Amino acid sequence: MQLRSDNFQHGQPMPPRLAFGKTASPFALSDNNSPHLAWKGAPEATRSFVLTCIDTDVPSRPDDVNQEGRSVPADLPRVDFVHWLMANIPAECAELGEGACSDEVTPRGKQDPFGPPGSVQGVNDYTHWFAGDSNMQGNYLGYDGPCPPWNDTLVHHYHFRVHALDVASLPLQAGFTLDDLRAAMHGHVLAEAELTGTYSINPNVTA
Repeated sequence: MQLRSDNFQHGQPMPPRLAFGKTASPFALSDNNSPHLAWKGAPEATRSFVLTCIDTDVPSRPDDVNQEGRSVPADLPRVDFVHWLMANIPAECAELGEGACSDEVTPRGKQDPFGPPGSVQGVNDYTHWFAGDSNMQGNYLGYDGPCPPWNDTLVHHYHFRVHALDVASLPLQAGFTLDDLRAAMHGHVLAEAELTGTYSINPNVTA
């Protein structure tokens, strides 16, 4: 399988309009458009697709995150942050236009995000990030784009993956987690493809 985007090349920077946050002395909310994605080469037995986006470079400790006069060191251990989970994408779907599934930041999270007919979308990790924030806390479903710490010295990598499955649907409800998805997918993946974009808000870091 192959996965591509008209918005960015594999291993290259994602444009700010696809992000949740952007550089603006030091930070501002951005357009949060979901990216254009297109895939091909799925096995003939494919009956549905799963799409995920995960940032693998999130600081494992929040001590220095977004703190004036401090930087998040590049050698700090990193953890995963889920940006998008979508299952039950019909087998005849092989492309998503830019902004098709998200075209703005939604405070407290999108509850019924756009997606291909029959698809179902999971919760992303902004749900945990904004917990306790009276203006932003809520359940964030669907796509919410990059927003790495504006003082992080490490470029973040966003791994978009499309999985071809041998079943037409997985028994998942809206708001499922990554663990739920992995358990439901187990034994059903025929093939997969990956596209990685990079992003940084720190003006001293080249993405």
